[in-house]
Amino acid sequence: MPRYRLSQRLAVPVMFVATLFLVVMDGAITTVALPSIAHQFHMTAAGIDGVVVVYPVCVGMTIPISGWLGDRFGGKPVLLIAMALFTLASALCGLAGSLGQLVVFRGLQGLAGGLLTPVIGAMLFRTFTPEERVNASRVMTLPQQIAPSVAPMLGGFLVDSFSWRWVFYVNLPFGAAAVLFGLLFLDNPREESPGRFDLTGLLLSAGAMSLLMYGVCDGARQGWGSPVITGSLVGGTLLLVATVVVELRRAEPILRLRLFRDPLFRGANVVNLVGLVPFMGAMYLAPLFLQEAQGATALESGTSTFTEAIGVLLTVQLVARLYGKVGPRPIIAAGLFCVSVVLALMSTCDLNTSLWTFRLYMFLLGLGMGAVFMPTTVASFSTVPPSDMGQASTLSSVVRQLSMATAPALVATLLVTLSTTADAAPPLSAYRTIYLVLAAIALASALFALTIRPNRPDPGPAPQPSTDARNTSTYN
Repeated sequence: MPRYRLSQRLAVPVMFVATLFLVVMDGAITTVALPSIAHQFHMTAAGIDGVVVVYPVCVGMTIPISGWLGDRFGGKPVLLIAMALFTLASALCGLAGSLGQLVVFRGLQGLAGGLLTPVIGAMLFRTFTPEERVNASRVMTLPQQIAPSVAPMLGGFLVDSFSWRWVFYVNLPFGAAAVLFGLLFLDNPREESPGRFDLTGLLLSAGAMSLLMYGVCDGARQGWGSPVITGSLVGGTLLLVATVVVELRRAEPILRLRLFRDPLFRGANVVNLVGLVPFMGAMYLAPLFLQEAQGATALESGTSTFTEAIGVLLTVQLVARLYGKVGPRPIIAAGLFCVSVVLALMSTCDLNTSLWTFRLYMFLLGLGMGAVFMPTTVASFSTVPPSDMGQASTLSSVVRQLSMATAPALVATLLVTLSTTADAAPPLSAYRTIYLVLAAIALASALFALTIRPNRPDPGPAPQPSTDARNTSTYN
């Protein structure tokens, strides 16, 4: 198929937004359909947890190899094959005739999803010079914030108006359009030396990630002391230790863990690992509080949490102007401190708190997190040379995946622990306590952010991903 000429500085961001929006939307919208799926297959909601858990487990299997595949074959073919597989799996999920089939096809989605985010992230940062990444990173906030806010409302509409199958069918036009766009407009630059394939490192890291993701995601439901969960977490931890030992000794590892020796890359990823937990936990807890404690409808809940995305988008515009002048450290710390204060305010909510007050709190929460998302992303890549960009994107994806799994697991565990009985709805005090715990984690993360070494990145030679790449700004 002939490739039509389009600036990669436009084509890659468009593809990035489309890819992340599809992946994030799919993860958020599926949970809305779980009750309907359980009714379809004559099971309880707890009995179909495999539909939810299998996805992050399979994502953990393929994330470690994503960087090597992108370096070896180029980002374009890996991205488009993964996107096509994700779209096909979505269609198969919608056509599933049994719960077993749905779990298998959902796992296939996860295998594809584990490749999508790291590969397109590396392509985005290779397309722009270090000086331009601050502005380019603005596009990264769009799918990550809008998709989780839109998904519950869209999912509820599709399930109520059609059936649960449409939460998967809705991916088809987006996936097909993304594949066609990529075929026509994406370039395919490749690294000269991707290195030998590290099978041992892949097996160790994939095993560690899948076991840890399973244990973290299903621990609250099965019980953290159950043999299956304990075995999964212990086994995953042992494999993770083995992965670190093996990969640091290899000249060409599947995971370049030595990138964590860079203090800025390491510090930014620690913030992503711990600092995202309060935000993601609050996003998970908010619908539960509104619908279970206050009795709000799904639509009222969705419109009340959507204001968070508006806050993020506003803050990102200001942060993009400040980053080059003050660096990432004060911005990230201020954002996390704001998150901590807002979560403390949310702990004062009761059964009579108005939806508009809650919407204001969510808006303020978004203002704080907008000062965290963009600078941590830019900082984590600012000192990484172009040849390591794929590996850096892979490691960052591993960190974010673990953080995104930890947040709901923490909230669910606290809800169960703080409930008076196993069958009773959590009391108001449980929600308040959880908000205070999340606020404390955010405060600790803010204090850690102040210790990040604000070394100025060395742009080095500008990457040349395409003939139309050019330097149009000066790094301050």
